[in-house]
Amino acid sequence: MEDVVAELGHLTLGSRLRRVGERVQGATQEWLRARSIDVPAAQLPALAAVGRLGPLTVGELAQALRLTQPGVTRTVARLVGAGLVAVAADGADARVRRVALTPTGSELLTRCEAELWPRVDAAVAAVCAGLDGPLLAQLTELERAVQDGALARSLEDGLPDRALEDDLPDGSLEEGLPDGSLEEGLPARAVDGAGRG
Repeated sequence: MEDVVAELGHLTLGSRLRRVGERVQGATQEWLRARSIDVPAAQLPALAAVGRLGPLTVGELAQALRLTQPGVTRTVARLVGAGLVAVAADGADARVRRVALTPTGSELLTRCEAELWPRVDAAVAAVCAGLDGPLLAQLTELERAVQDGALARSLEDGLPDRALEDDLPDGSLEEGLPDGSLEEGLPARAVDGAGRG
């Protein structure tokens, strides 16, 4: 059957990007679920933001994620329900409520950052590595690769440990990032001496 969204070209670019995102998240979610991570992949960036930036208001979290406040409010409610974050009054101003990691959320975030996210990042990069040409053609190839299971196979097969750290001088995820990447939202984490952001 004809792929109407793809056939409409640039007119439906937003729909194509959303569709690719949903497919990549779906493949990632299945892989995470097989490793006992039942939190939806779409909620993990909120967990990461609170871990990196510390306790945030919902508005600050929405700004950090570049998402709408109502959507972030729903995500926070789900994370609270899962016991991964807590919302409490700010010590300096009781009218302000901040979202903070719970010990369970902190544990999950540590596991994701150390064991799971580097592998997901490498697998998605591997699927995207051969993409070339106009954007719409790249989207078609990416959709095909995810639909055909290339991403799932890459996640399952994994990459040698060295492949995850090749471009980093000392294996540290932070030191291999360009200046200003934290402000631009690239995957990095400000870490203090205790290893927490």
